[in-house]
Amino acid sequence: MKSIRELYKIGRGPSSSHTMGPAKAAEIYASRHPVAGELSPVAGELSQVAGGVSQAAGGMQPVGSFEVTLYGSLAATGKGHLTDVAITDVLGKIAPVEIVWKPQVFLPFHPNAMKFACKPASGAEQAAAVQTAGAAQAASGESGAAQAASGESGAAQAASGESGTAQAASGESGAAQTEAGEPTATAATPSALFDEWTVYSIGGGALSEGPGGDGIATATPDLYDLNTITDIMKWCKSHGKGYWEYVAECEDEGIWDYLMEMWEAMKACVENGLENEGALPGPLHLSRKAATYYIKAKGYKPNLQSRGLVFAYALAASEENASGGTIVTAPTCGSCGVLPAVLYHMSKNHEFSDKKILHALATAGLFGNVVKHNASISGADVGCQGEVGVACAMASAATCQLFGGTPAQVEYAAEMGLEHHLGMTCDPVCGLVQIPCIERNAFAAARALDADIYATFSDGFHRVSFDQVVEAMKQTGHDLPSLYKETSAGGLAKGRFVE
Repeated sequence: MKSIRELYKIGRGPSSSHTMGPAKAAEIYASRHPVAGELSPVAGELSQVAGGVSQAAGGMQPVGSFEVTLYGSLAATGKGHLTDVAITDVLGKIAPVEIVWKPQVFLPFHPNAMKFACKPASGAEQAAAVQTAGAAQAASGESGAAQAASGESGAAQAASGESGTAQAASGESGAAQTEAGEPTATAATPSALFDEWTVYSIGGGALSEGPGGDGIATATPDLYDLNTITDIMKWCKSHGKGYWEYVAECEDEGIWDYLMEMWEAMKACVENGLENEGALPGPLHLSRKAATYYIKAKGYKPNLQSRGLVFAYALAASEENASGGTIVTAPTCGSCGVLPAVLYHMSKNHEFSDKKILHALATAGLFGNVVKHNASISGADVGCQGEVGVACAMASAATCQLFGGTPAQVEYAAEMGLEHHLGMTCDPVCGLVQIPCIERNAFAAARALDADIYATFSDGFHRVSFDQVVEAMKQTGHDLPSLYKETSAGGLAKGRFVE
């Protein structure tokens, strides 16, 4: 199982799978083609190193523009989630970008698929790129005579009618032709795509290249030998330790500095959300509520004030996410209000120290990581149960630990947090992470506090384990039709909410 660093990430909303993931993929692809018009490989392995061009089996070709095809859920709700903006912001600095939307096409590995490709430059741009490359080769000590002898020089190309200049002079398009005179799609055809790369945004900002294709997108080591809560709980019992101590056992010493960075970002997100007012972006014109809830909650007696404050904190973080603000995935952008709300409440209103909060963050991350490893945290894959449901489980475990719960009680709290979200659909209205997403974060935060109390009253013994609920969630999610998995094609998303 991977590091919890792969679960907690600072990024910008509104979606980890539809905004952060595509932006990351675009950055990786941009490193392959850092400058428009320069010769780039027609085919071959993608490189993580920005700059430089290596010769590939398909030859070299100057990039004129990019084409990015979005499939399934990415295409269905991509406009509301700013997927196209995230990609264009990166690749548009290099060359023009065309986004192709295919919401009805679902690739087998995951609903959030995208394909990056290059379009060749024009004939004149190709000729200029060849001349530039030739000059660079000459400057590096490769003689033109040697190139001519090998048939690779620009002069030899011109003599054989292959250079862009010769093509322009003879009126030829540069496309290969069949015996009947019809053009065929080759790497040299201006309309042909090259250097295609298919990648999947699998939730929480993580990327995958599909089965057996870890490669550049997921090249991080496994740190945890145990990947089920059942086994980890046995470890805790045999060593007399807690879940956070198992995290410390598996991670390096820098994990606490990393978690402190995440905690500071969570606090800033909540506090910014409490200060900001006005309408959220998008056609719903939804008004922010966090500031109002916070003011009203402060006027209630303590028994009601506690719940009102938690509502306010969760609304604050979720509204920041919906407006494209800076958040921490916990485990995703769409569920980023649950855990920060609960921990902020524990810190501010119950005066738990930062050290205790970091230990709670570690435990919450462990439970979220187990779900990510054994099932999914992607709304497009398993519905909102994988986002808000998992966030509730994480917050339930964290709270129970803070209030002195045993490992068995902590596991029970997390199990209830997830179990009672089973079957929850992901049906964002207008493809925005606003309705019902924001309110769901607030209710899940309150439910986490209830799960803690319920588990604390028990001895920790119960029939259904957390791992069994994770398996049930995975199966339930895969049984759900795509209508209810982040496509805005069913459920609440079909209602008329925009006048």
